Amino acid sequence: MCRNIRTLFNFQPAATDEEILAASLQFVRKISGFYKPSMANEAAFSAAVNDIARISERLLISLETSAAPKNREDEAARAKERSAQRFGT
Repeated sequence: MCRNIRTLFNFQPAATDEEILAASLQFVRKISGFYKPSMANEAAFSAAVNDIARISERLLISLETSAAPKNREDEAARAKERSAQRFGT
């Protein structure tokens, strides 16, 4: 999995359209191998990003959990702590 794609489910507040689109863009970049597609591939690339964003949003809406929603700041602090332990300060 691409390291830049973050979990978007079960956060309070819910993932924004911008976050979903950014994750979709990272996913399409990863599987296509293009950071920025050529003009010949730009329409297909953009369509794929939009399709995946739409499907991802539908997925996030339909998922259910009994777990309490996660806090973004707490999760970011934990990730920073793990990074510091792994790579040093």
